[in-house]
Amino acid sequence: MTALMTKPKLRWACRRGMLELDVLLAPFVEHGYDALTEPEKHIFERLLACDDPDLFAWFMGHAQSPDPQLQALVQVILNRVRV
Repeated sequence: MTALMTKPKLRWACRRGMLELDVLLAPFVEHGYDALTEPEKHIFERLLACDDPDLFAWFMGHAQSPDPQLQALVQVILNRVRV
């Protein structure tokens, strides 16, 4: 596996073009990311590489990611926000 991004790089990668994504991703990096396993952290980096319209659709429940790992992480992030 490749090396994980540093926290500053993750924070930068969470800055998206959509406020709806910013308010989900940035707090997750600060308060939820460290609890992920190393494989889940790699999946999170893959999630950040996705296009904003896809992320928006997945997080807003308009669509599901075709990748079950990405969809599971979307749900983890949404569950954390709802708590």
